[in-house]
Amino acid sequence: MTMKSEVLELETKIINHDAYGSSYKWSPRDFELGSSLGQGKFGHVHVAREKKTGFLVAIKTLFKSQIVKSKCERQVMREIEIQSHLKHSNILRLLTWFHDERRIYLVVEFAAGGELYKHLTNSPQGRFPESKAARYIYQVADAVEYCHQHHVIHRDIKPENILVAFSGDLKLADFGWSVHAPSERRKTMCGTLDYLPPEMIKREVYDVSVDHWCIGVLLYEFLVGKPPFETEGEDKTYARILSLDIVYPSHIPDGAKDLISKLLRHSSKDRLSLEGVKKHYWVQQFQTV
Repeated sequence: MTMKSEVLELETKIINHDAYGSSYKWSPRDFELGSSLGQGKFGHVHVAREKKTGFLVAIKTLFKSQIVKSKCERQVMREIEIQSHLKHSNILRLLTWFHDERRIYLVVEFAAGGELYKHLTNSPQGRFPESKAARYIYQVADAVEYCHQHHVIHRDIKPENILVAFSGDLKLADFGWSVHAPSERRKTMCGTLDYLPPEMIKREVYDVSVDHWCIGVLLYEFLVGKPPFETEGEDKTYARILSLDIVYPSHIPDGAKDLISKLLRHSSKDRLSLEGVKKHYWVQQFQTV
């Protein structure tokens, strides 16, 4: 199959996939593009203004030829399918999407604060104070719990995949590795090295609890400024994950240690529930009434 025919095949899939059931056909002409928000694997992201309402959004432009070349058609379509059905205050909303001959356009909420990772690295000593870390981990746990209730496993939770809204609240984003899994049992190894749970490294069947593990790693990174198993070399990182080789700096409070230790468990069945994360005493003490 030629590159052109593969692109046409992808276009046919897009035409037959109407996420919103809307009769209106959006196009780039409906938006005024603003400054660049960054580059992605298949294109770029810009802030944009919807011309009629003046509403600010972000537009993610993906090039079909690059998607086909990388053989990621199914992954992109799955991301659109999943994110178009998720409606939660801490999940970046896919508002609509459309395409032309060469590109796919994803119109999403504009998160004015940008990547959470930048906020973390720019914080004093490169880490969040515990009050902010606790508030953030509650929001992430609530968003991921909602995903799981809708049979979606995110599989790539990390600061780079979380955005900050103008309000300061978090928006879980980048569902490129997510999967809709009603059976909740998968075997694909994916995600980010420092966040991989033991069952993925051992190529075992896993379920939604891989996200629980990632939230434990995320909380550690919030409080320390780097993931707990980070080291030089992939094999050494794998070894540290499999042996649960975690070093807690002295500034980490006991309550946070307790929560992290209840999430970073070898057995997925032993990991704290996301409801348990939200109700944990260390998290609750920082929640405003």
